[in-house]
Amino acid sequence: MRKLKLQVQMSVDGFMAGPNGEMDWLTFPWTDDINAYLDELSGSVDTIVLGRRLAEGFIPAWEAGPEGEDPASIEWMNNTPKIVFSRTLSESPWKNAVVENGDLTEVVTALKASEGGDLIVYGGATFVSGLLAAGLVDELHLLVNPVAIGAGMPVFPDAGVPQRLRRVAARPFDCGITALRLEPERG
Repeated sequence: MRKLKLQVQMSVDGFMAGPNGEMDWLTFPWTDDINAYLDELSGSVDTIVLGRRLAEGFIPAWEAGPEGEDPASIEWMNNTPKIVFSRTLSESPWKNAVVENGDLTEVVTALKASEGGDLIVYGGATFVSGLLAAGLVDELHLLVNPVAIGAGMPVFPDAGVPQRLRRVAARPFDCGITALRLEPERG
């Protein structure tokens, strides 16, 4: 069975973006050790899963080749098939991406049960909250930046009950970011 992996950058106080989507608090430049970690993480992945709002900026940014990015990373991002969940699009305006309008839980469950490599999702606060609330994420790879921003878009939805997670690994990187690899405790 395929795993759905979440990779998201966050502040130490649990936000993936500021109140208006600000990302100016992210730690850059990254160091070789974190890049190697992320290469290893994506090694088993053959599909990227995105929400429409994130896809609108994410896909064109990688197609343009973000400044300072490794050419191999750009090639991998552009060549890896993408599934974009949307309630408003009926077809994809992007290369190598299909739009999915179906029920999130049903579609992701079917994707995980299908043949292939793992799936990875990179964020989008509303989309990630939906995946976490539905219990669809198998591995969380939280890149914790050494900054508290005080308010913003939380990584975890308010589920009304604690979301129990098991620490698999924690790894600090030379740039100051610490990766936490967690798995949901399923009862």
